[in-house]
Amino acid sequence: MYRYDEFDANLVRERVSQFRGQVSRRLSGALTEDQFKPLRLMNGLYLQLHAYMLRVAIPYGTLSSRQMRQLAMIARRWDKGYGHFTTRQNLQYHWPSLENVPDILDALADVEMHCIQTSGNCIRNVTADHYAGAARGEVEDPRIWAEIIRQWSTFHPEFSYLPRKFKIAVTGCAKDRAAILAHDIGVRIVRDGRGEAGFQIFAGGGQGRTPMIGKEISAFTARGDLLPYLEAIMRVYNRHGRRDNLFKARIKILVHALGIDEMRRQVEEAFAETSRSEGLAISDEEVSRIRSYFAPPPYESLKDEAAGSSGEKGFARWLHANVSGHRVSGYAIANISLKAIGETPGDASADQMDAVADLADRYSFGEIRVSHEQNLTLAHVRKRDLHALWKGLSEHGLAEANIGFITDQIVCPGLDYCNLANARSIPVAKKIADRFRDWERQRDIGEMRIKVSGCINACGHHHVGHIGILGVDKKGTEFFQITLGGSADEKAAVGEIVGPAFTEDEAVEAVETIVETYQELRRKDERFLDTWRRVGTAPFKDRLYASD
Repeated sequence: MYRYDEFDANLVRERVSQFRGQVSRRLSGALTEDQFKPLRLMNGLYLQLHAYMLRVAIPYGTLSSRQMRQLAMIARRWDKGYGHFTTRQNLQYHWPSLENVPDILDALADVEMHCIQTSGNCIRNVTADHYAGAARGEVEDPRIWAEIIRQWSTFHPEFSYLPRKFKIAVTGCAKDRAAILAHDIGVRIVRDGRGEAGFQIFAGGGQGRTPMIGKEISAFTARGDLLPYLEAIMRVYNRHGRRDNLFKARIKILVHALGIDEMRRQVEEAFAETSRSEGLAISDEEVSRIRSYFAPPPYESLKDEAAGSSGEKGFARWLHANVSGHRVSGYAIANISLKAIGETPGDASADQMDAVADLADRYSFGEIRVSHEQNLTLAHVRKRDLHALWKGLSEHGLAEANIGFITDQIVCPGLDYCNLANARSIPVAKKIADRFRDWERQRDIGEMRIKVSGCINACGHHHVGHIGILGVDKKGTEFFQITLGGSADEKAAVGEIVGPAFTEDEAVEAVETIVETYQELRRKDERFLDTWRRVGTAPFKDRLYASD
C-alpha cells in the first residue's frame, strides 16, 4: 500500500497543529460555532444530533494492520469503544469530545492517516474495488490510479470550494464492485483494440434527492491523459454547476441539463486546453513509482486445491457465502461480515478491530480492505488457512455467513445519530435481519441487496438497492418508503417506488411479502433482480397493497 513521503507527513502534521489552534479558539469562545463550522468540516468533523462525529479517510479502502490497531486504540481512548465503517470506505467515530479531536488527529498522523477532505464541497475520499489486486479478470489494480487521483485532488486550489461535494470511484474489472455508475465520476480501467490499457469514464451519477445513473463521457482515455481529462470535467462543473440552489448543485444536474453530448463537447474543449497548457500528463515513470507501492505480496507457489472441509456446518456456510475466488492459485478472498444478526450494520468494536488486525497479520500479509457495502475483506488468504481464519473470526463475532444475502444490508446511521435524518434506519434493519436470520432461508432467497436510508440524502444507498428502504416523516411519525429493482453494479439502475410508505413493523412485513412473491414467481436459478426485471413491479405492488 502507499506510504507517505516527507511532504505528505509534514502536510498532515501542519494541518493537525493548525486545527488544534482553531479548536482552542472555539473552546475559549473566540470563535462562534458559525465561524468554526467551515474549519471543522475541512477536518472531517461534523456536529450531529447528540455529539460530534469525526470521519477518518481510508483511501480506496485499504488499511494496514498497524492502522487498524490505531483505529481500535482511538475508539477505546476517545470514543465509546467502536467505530462505524461507511459506504465511502471510511470510518466514523460518533462520540468524540471536541477537546480531544486534535489528539485523535495526531494519533492518526502517527500511522499515516487523517480526516482531510472527508467533508465539505471538495473531492472526497476516492474509492475503489475492495478486491483490487486480487480479483480475477482485473485489467490493472485500480488503487494505483485511485492514489494518483488522491494526490492530484488533495488541496487542489481550484477544486477546494466546488458547488457541492464530489465523489470519484475506480474499478479495474468489467464486474463493478465499486458502484462507479452511482458516482459523480466513475472510472473503469479497460483495454482498447490494440490491448493498451486506458479508462472508460462516466459522469453525472449520484443519489440523494434526484438519483441518476452516470453516463459515458469518454469511451477511452489514454493512461497519460487521465488527470487532464478529470481536470477538464471538474472545470466544466466548477464553471457551470449551480451555486444558487443546494438541491441542484451536483454534477448530475448539470449533465442532465446540458445533455451528455453537450457536456462531452465542453469537456473535450477544456481537455484540449488543459492538456496543452499544464503539466498534468502522467509519465510512465510516475505510474511505475506509484505501482511499486501496490506490488503483489510474496505469494507462495501453491496448487489450486479446494479449501477443504472440516465437517463443521458453520465453516461450510461461511465458505459458501463469504469466500471468493482469487487470481492466484491456492489463494482466496475472505470477506468479513459486519452484519451479525442483532448488531448495527457497519459497526466494529475496538476488540474486533484488533482481532482483524491480528488475523490479517497471520493470514493476509497484514492488509485489510473496507468495502463500500460496510464489510471488511482479507484479500490474500491461502486456502489452507481459511478454516483457521474462520475459527479466529468466530471467536470475535465476525463469522456471520451472509455476504450478499438478505441480512447483509447497507444501513446509514439514521436518526439515532444524524440531525438530517427523518427516521431511524438501524432498528428497521435489525428487525429485517432478525426476521430472515435462518441461514437456509437466506441461501434459498439468494442474492438480495437491501439498502436502508434514514433520509433522502441516501447515505444508505437505498436508490440502488434490490429492495430500497427510505425513512420519511409524516407528521412526526416515522414511515418507510420501498423501492424495487435498484442496482449498483455494471447494470446500475435506480429502483422504482412501489407505493405509499409503511410503518416500521409494516415495512418488515412488506419485505416478507416481497420475498414470498419473488419465490413464487422466480424461474430456476433466477436471482431476485432477474425476476423483477422479467415481471416488473406490478405483481409485487398488487400483493403489498392487496387489502387496501
